[in-house]
Amino acid sequence: MSDTITVGELLVRALRMEGVDFMCGIVDGAHIPFVRHLDAHGIRYVNTRHEEAAAHIAEAYARLTHRPAVVIGNPGPGGANMLAGLTSAQGEGHPVVAIACTRRASVNSPDRGGAWQATDLVDMARPITSYSALISRADRVPDMVRSAFRAATVGRPGPAFLAIPDELLTQPVDLDAAALTPAGRHRVIDVGAGDPTRIADAADLLAGAQRPFLFAGKGVLWAEASAAFVALGDHLGAAMSTTLGARGAVPEDHPHYFTIADGNTLRAVRGDADVVLVVGARLGEYDGWGVPPAWGDSEDQRTIQIDSDPMSIGLNRPVDLAVVADARGALEALLAAVAERVEARPGLEGAERYAAIHEQSVAEATPHVLAEPIVGVNPGQMVMALRELFPRDAVTVADGGNTTLWAVALNPVYVPDSFLYSVKMGYLGTGLPFAIGAKLAAPERDVYLISGDGAFGFNAMELETARRVGAPVICVVAVDGGWGMERTAHRFMGVPDHEAHGTDLSPEVRYDELARALGCHGEHVTTLDELAPAIERARSSGLPAVLHVEVDPDINANPIGYEQFRSARTY
Repeated sequence: MSDTITVGELLVRALRMEGVDFMCGIVDGAHIPFVRHLDAHGIRYVNTRHEEAAAHIAEAYARLTHRPAVVIGNPGPGGANMLAGLTSAQGEGHPVVAIACTRRASVNSPDRGGAWQATDLVDMARPITSYSALISRADRVPDMVRSAFRAATVGRPGPAFLAIPDELLTQPVDLDAAALTPAGRHRVIDVGAGDPTRIADAADLLAGAQRPFLFAGKGVLWAEASAAFVALGDHLGAAMSTTLGARGAVPEDHPHYFTIADGNTLRAVRGDADVVLVVGARLGEYDGWGVPPAWGDSEDQRTIQIDSDPMSIGLNRPVDLAVVADARGALEALLAAVAERVEARPGLEGAERYAAIHEQSVAEATPHVLAEPIVGVNPGQMVMALRELFPRDAVTVADGGNTTLWAVALNPVYVPDSFLYSVKMGYLGTGLPFAIGAKLAAPERDVYLISGDGAFGFNAMELETARRVGAPVICVVAVDGGWGMERTAHRFMGVPDHEAHGTDLSPEVRYDELARALGCHGEHVTTLDELAPAIERARSSGLPAVLHVEVDPDINANPIGYEQFRSARTY
């Protein structure tokens, strides 16, 4: 005799088949028929204070676990809030599946006019997802869940969206007829190591190169291919770098690593290369689109591109050799093939020239870091001191405008999956939710957020979420009492301070006191000497913590890398 369950439980079982073990959002009454079954099927649920923040928490959880996560929203404003958060996952390529209930079909298909919360979330979601659909029949739940997860995970990852009418969730369904199957049977988990002939051709090009350059995107992180990437670079004596989002794929103290924060040296390295290997990266705007002056001319350099997504290959830079493959499998095969063709090379061609250019970049940055604050702390010195207080495998989360420029320049990343930032969207307010998601995904690792005060204010109420769910993240809020990057932009354009609008925030706000009011630990830091003891007390508290660090607003308005940041963008 077959079992009869509700569609709500069937939905939970279908999610579990996809490997889902985490869901967050804000529960609506319509969700009850499925959320009541989460515990029984091993899915942890985290209730948040805002659906947008929930989407960011799910995104960070997916990023660190390398598994898709789920976020839920209600039929109207909650679903709309959630979709706003999905824009970050879409930009970053993170697999988040969003689920929202809709109003009953009798009032919503189509809207009769004047119906309550009858928002067309499916159409709203289409531009920011790779799959958006309404489940209108009970027997379609398993296959439409499969379609959503296939879209979210195959090729370039990203968000997908499912809507389900609230009356459908309580309907009975025959479990035996549900056709639930494990994820590996209906979606590609690993596309393999690539065509052996193309791997051999790539090995020939790299083995014959005098100045090879290896560039890693986030696809290297998703494939857990960092070790193979670095090993190939070491064998070739190659220069290496990463996209901003893939920081940590190469240890940033590796002698052959060139940071995106030093654009002068990186341009020289990329311009000198005779063979370029791009792995898991689309070469977007902050990568200079893969063209001069940020790179050498593609007519003069041979370019190899490895990606699991064929649509990402040759997207912005012409390639000479394309390999559709899983990054790890392809890199391991390529390393073996290269080792058969050439012995390991001991050094980096052009190292002395690059060191001289880098020294000039350091000299240009030094006045920013050595500037004596009139009030508070130099934000650059704050970031450097912070990095020394956390282990190599700590997860750094960055959020803000100028604060993020300081963090990118002065907070090195050493291991994979250790840097979270909304690179493509510059989405202010992602920091605290990202930190919570990272800590829930990797509770054994230190997680610290470097945020501006403006950015921190977007989702500060998620401190209560962090306290409630046991996510003791440390939030270092650089407080300059304003929108620092907008102050910089006004000054860059020659606008005097008295003509600036929208750059100031209230100087009376105390984020440490807000933290304490929400049951968290709070510290007020006004000098650099106070930072280390405050971090130690924050750690010892075992609670989510906020360090309200007063930073000099004038120094903060002149951050390292601002002109490079502007020049990297296409206006």
